[in-house]
Amino acid sequence: MQFSRRDFLRCTTALAAAALPLPRVLAQPRFTASPFTLGVASGYPSPDGIVLWTRLATDLRAAVEIGWEVAADEGFQKIVQRGRETAEPEWAHSVHAEVAGLAPGRHYFYRFHAGGAVSPIGRTRTAPTAGATTERLRFAFGSCQHYEQGYFTAYRHMAAEDLDLMVHLGDYIYESSWGRAHVRKHDAGEPVMLEDYRNRYAIYKSDADLQAAHAAFPWICTWDDHEVQNDYANDRSVGLDPRDEFLRRRAAAYQAYYEHLPLPKRMRPRGPDARIYTRVDYGGLAAFHVLDDRQYRSYQACPRPNRGGSNVVRSDDCPERLDPQLTLLGTAQEQWLNDGLAGAGTRWNLVAQQTLMAQVDRTMGEGQSFWTDGWDGYPKARERLLGFMESRRIANPVVLSGDVHTFAVADLKTDFDRPGASTVATEFCGGSVTSQGPTLKQTEAWRAENPHVLFANGFRHGYTTLEINAKRCTARMRVADEKEINAPVHTLAAWTVESGKAGAQRGA
Repeated sequence: MQFSRRDFLRCTTALAAAALPLPRVLAQPRFTASPFTLGVASGYPSPDGIVLWTRLATDLRAAVEIGWEVAADEGFQKIVQRGRETAEPEWAHSVHAEVAGLAPGRHYFYRFHAGGAVSPIGRTRTAPTAGATTERLRFAFGSCQHYEQGYFTAYRHMAAEDLDLMVHLGDYIYESSWGRAHVRKHDAGEPVMLEDYRNRYAIYKSDADLQAAHAAFPWICTWDDHEVQNDYANDRSVGLDPRDEFLRRRAAAYQAYYEHLPLPKRMRPRGPDARIYTRVDYGGLAAFHVLDDRQYRSYQACPRPNRGGSNVVRSDDCPERLDPQLTLLGTAQEQWLNDGLAGAGTRWNLVAQQTLMAQVDRTMGEGQSFWTDGWDGYPKARERLLGFMESRRIANPVVLSGDVHTFAVADLKTDFDRPGASTVATEFCGGSVTSQGPTLKQTEAWRAENPHVLFANGFRHGYTTLEINAKRCTARMRVADEKEINAPVHTLAAWTVESGKAGAQRGA
């Protein structure tokens, strides 16, 4: 049988068409109840844009088209941008709309609509023009919000403050149940699979006070360990699970994290890998250097027998802790941070990262002991970073920390054991939103043993606000009783750093 050229082309065209994926069919549902019960959020402001997030709470197995609108007014009479996104079931019908073409340094309102339903309205703000003179930046930071251990009352008060943005430093969810005096329950065991993590996020995201804080201003986020598993390091679990098995769990956890937070699309994970460390500039006033201290770190030195994760070790008993090859950030991220600090050109450099950077000797009197899951487990890496800041005279470095469930203020030095060592940077550690912390007796003992720790309180819970201008940075530690849903908020302490002079002074 002879094929003409026309027959050949017709045949190959048909075969090519058969090989192509079928066009995605978008569901056009009519929702009988609002699918926006997990709220709305915005994040990662730039001078001309913002990321808008929502997730449809639906069991649909088809993709859904979602519309979004951005307006200059809350009544949406002056709509400045609008668009459509595809919410895919493979990503839990989450949306990460990257809006561009906005004006710098101004507030906007946004909302979503799908299947006849309209979302709550969110308020956001773009960043000032790069390098622009900016009079003020006021933001909050916090971490460690165990759902069972307290109400998110702190977020209700945060949402009522006049803030430009929020920086979340990790432990957005908790995979485990622990602690005393629970006020509510996860109602499920420890998550391992993707659906488990999605359900855990849905519990947290259903909280009205957390939703209010997300809807009030844009967020910048990083993760710590509890988004996956307590104390994990790189590809090692605490229980020393098989590597492939743990990486499957990490992939599920990373995907659920992306699905539930206002992250840009470039942060979408690929299996167990996701680059979330990034830099966000706020005009010429400040640069946020946002770090990831879990994904690339060396394993913790001197773990407990047959375990991974943290330990408290006497310095003389664990020489491995002093290995200069140990890294908390990984070689590539360390270099990225150094390059960013050196090239920032802003008046303030804000290093947003997970855990306490200051050395904390936990043995009173003779000898020293250290907790290995934080920077004390990687002292040479800390020395490299602080030494770089000192040698390159980085402008006004301020380290923002979480993880340890303690409000703290510390002077950061290249040599904490030398009393006369100069202060290189200032650290503000935010207390946990709800998670149980050390006792006042413990923190007072640590402060007495470590004179560079100027303040410490793990008994109270809440968040910290920072107000920055050309002359100073003022931190206010805002606390509310996490066991009382209607508890008032007040300032526990205030500390100020003067521009050009590392080290904090008590008072606003």
